[in-house]
Amino acid sequence: MKDAFGIPQSLLVLGGTSEIGLATARRLVARRTRTVWLAGRPSPALDRSARQLLDLGAEVRTVAFDALDPESHEAALGKVFAEGDIDMVLLAFGVLGDQAHDEREPLNAVRVAQTNYTGAVSAGLISARALQAQGHGSLVVLSSVAGERARRANFIYGSSKAGLDAFAQGLGDALHGTGVHVMVVRPGFVRSRMTEGMEEAPLATTPEAVATAIELGLRRRSETVWVPGALRVVMSALRHLPRGVFRRLPV
Repeated sequence: MKDAFGIPQSLLVLGGTSEIGLATARRLVARRTRTVWLAGRPSPALDRSARQLLDLGAEVRTVAFDALDPESHEAALGKVFAEGDIDMVLLAFGVLGDQAHDEREPLNAVRVAQTNYTGAVSAGLISARALQAQGHGSLVVLSSVAGERARRANFIYGSSKAGLDAFAQGLGDALHGTGVHVMVVRPGFVRSRMTEGMEEAPLATTPEAVATAIELGLRRRSETVWVPGALRVVMSALRHLPRGVFRRLPV
């Protein structure tokens, strides 16, 4: 169960090598989270992530999980929930893709969509059902401001995040009153391995800042969290711009 401050005692990170996922896990472990499950493809990177949290004093377990293999999700996540209640599930996996390349290679674009959306729908529904069965818990979904309005520069990624965002909002409505809390997190440009070498966007943030916002959102039981918060106003304006004007913006 969560403590009096809303901090989960147990955490499942779907996307166990995600920089935002690990930053969140580190922050929560420092705040009293004791058990962490890292779900991801077996790899040296997943092992390093587990050791990092072990060194902070957490009990850490790993489970094989592949976003692109939805048929395996039931067994993989069932293994985690069979070991005991999970107070928080953080859906943190996703790929950025290469817009220019993926436009020329549609199968690559499909892979982005399957990872960011289809895999998340599967894992999200299975996790939500398990949380509902235990009667409590939070499902935190990493969306993106890119899903607020498709941009020419990354509309394949943005469209997949738009689908994920809509799914998570609907799931939150479906679970309202069940004891399960769904929180959608919309970061802007995050300085990370995924964005290394890219031109930095205004109001850029870091994995640690996103982790801080997630913790605050949990305490407040927020339904939507923007990181940084100023993006709420910026994206509200951009979302309502006429399409012809938006098309000419250098975004």
